[in-house]
This record gives sequence, C-alpha cells and structure tokens, in this order.
Amino acid sequence: MAYEINQTLPRSFSRLKSGESNTPTFASHVRSVLASLLPRYGLLIAFLALWQVSSTRGWINPAIFPPLNVILSALWTNLANGALLDDIVISLQRSGTAFAFAVVVGIPLGLFMGQFRAVEQALDPILQLFRQTSALALYPVFILLLGLGETSKIFVIFWATLFPVLLATIGGVKEVDRKLIEMARTYGAGPLTIFRRVILPASVPAIFVGLRLSATTALLLLIAAEMIGANKGIGFQVMNAQYNFQIPLMFAAILLLAFLGLAANGLLVLLQRSLCRWSQPNA
Repeated sequence: MAYEINQTLPRSFSRLKSGESNTPTFASHVRSVLASLLPRYGLLIAFLALWQVSSTRGWINPAIFPPLNVILSALWTNLANGALLDDIVISLQRSGTAFAFAVVVGIPLGLFMGQFRAVEQALDPILQLFRQTSALALYPVFILLLGLGETSKIFVIFWATLFPVLLATIGGVKEVDRKLIEMARTYGAGPLTIFRRVILPASVPAIFVGLRLSATTALLLLIAAEMIGANKGIGFQVMNAQYNFQIPLMFAAILLLAFLGLAANGLLVLLQRSLCRWSQPNA
C-alpha cells in the first residue's frame, strides 16, 4: 500500500506542475457537446446558416426569404405584444379538441376491431374508403352540413386524425404474440384479464406511433381549416400575412407551427417512455 501511494503522488505532482487537471475544461465540454449534436443536427444547422448568409448577402431575394434574424425578430415582437397569443390559444383549442375526440373514438374502436376478426372484416372496406378520401376534399361537405363555424373546422381535423390512431391500434392488437395469450389462458386468466394484462400493454407502443402521426396530422389540417372561413388562428395569420405581403410575419407563423409540432411530438415521446419503459432498448 505504501508503495502504491509513493508511486501515485509523484504522478499527481507532475500533472499539477505541467498544468494538467482532472477537471474537464470548458473547451473539452464544448467539444463533447458539438460531437454529440453535429451528427444529428449538422445538416439542419448548415441549412439555417446557408439561409441566413444567402439572404443577408443577397444571393436570394430577401423580400421573399428574409434573414432568420428578421423572422425571429418578427416572431418575438408579435409574441411580446400579444398579437399571436390569441391565435395560438385558438389553434391549440381546435387541434386539441379534434385530437382528443380522435383518441377517444379511435383507440377503443381499434382495440375492439383488433380482437374480433369478423368485425374488422365487416368494417375494413368502408374504413379504407374513408381513409383514402382526402379530408380537404370533404371539407366543403362538412361546411354544408355544419356551417363555417368551429364545428366544421374541428370535424375536418378529427376526420384526418382518426385514421392513424385507429389503424395503429388495430395493427398493435393484431401483432400481439399469441403465445402470450395462450400462456395466460393456461394459467386460468379470463378474457378481461388477458385484455388488461396482455393485449393492452403489448399494443401501447403501436398506439403511440398512431398518436404521434395523428398529432402531426392535426396541425397540418389545422392550417387548411383556418385558411378557409376563419378570422383567428395561426393558419389565418399565415394567409393574412401573405395577402398583406408581411413576409417575416408569415415565416414567423410557420416557424411557430413547427415549434408547436415539435413540442407535441416531444411530449408524446416522453409519455411513451414513461408508460413503456419495458419496451425501451436499455430497459
């Protein structure tokens, strides 16, 4: 032991004399952060940098593609003075209500159809027909039936977001390992217990895939719904800014929609990780 201490101390003193330290420096920390970010976000950073430089230097028309700092300034100004806050609230209410209805209808119906093959075979043709029919093509029909108010806007978003949740739920139920169900039956589990302990947990990862697709679809259809017969909302602001040639505000609203989509996807990913820890690769 004494020999090891005598051998360690000179090496420690020599590192101190040479200026070395066991504590990582700021530069090494920055290098490690860049090494972790660049492989994933390198192309995005390069694209944004190219946009900024090209617009500033006049390589592209700055009236059509303003510099990013001008867009961010317009976004901050309209958020600070409250011009976009009401639009954000209204847009989130529309898309959130439609998404909630799609979840409430799609998941139970998908769980039911996935377990009963006869029901799925009976309903699948009409569901495929409705799924292949564009929600935007049906929007005039919804307006005729429901008017230009909030109901038609929410319903067209609901129509588009229902099918990703429904089909993902059906697929998740059908992909449950039948050996697990047979094993549960062997141990005396009833249909309700098998559904609660085997089928539903095994279907949750597929259901979350559908939820993430539906959340993205809800925001996409929101823009189209708000561009027709709306006087509030982020989609309305995009069209209104374009009509008035307020290009920085138009791009600011588009950027805001992208941030909302990323936030919704991130929340669903976190919820999936907390509910499906057993399905994570490092579990």
